[in-house]
Amino acid sequence: MAERRIFVCNHQKSGVGDDVAKALKKELKAQGVKSVVVDGEKVTTQIQTCNCLDRCKNCKKGPGAALVIYPSGVYFNNAQPKDAARIVQALATGLFPDK
Repeated sequence: MAERRIFVCNHQKSGVGDDVAKALKKELKAQGVKSVVVDGEKVTTQIQTCNCLDRCKNCKKGPGAALVIYPSGVYFNNAQPKDAARIVQALATGLFPDK
């Protein structure tokens, strides 16, 4: 079983980071993509908050938090809870392929 993780920084903006993580978890469940089969292999997605992604220069002045999708290595700066549906939709359609 393969695993995909989305790490959400809650160091600089703990409230926003935590809210983004909650919104992503909710959207994974709502869109039914927490666990999917990709190329015959089951892939699960986990959401995890973390202390720092070293992206502060990119999101310090904005309203959101940084996040990274692993293993694809796609970063988002200033992610907000309202972005969760769009991010999960992109995961579901394979926009962020696993390396």
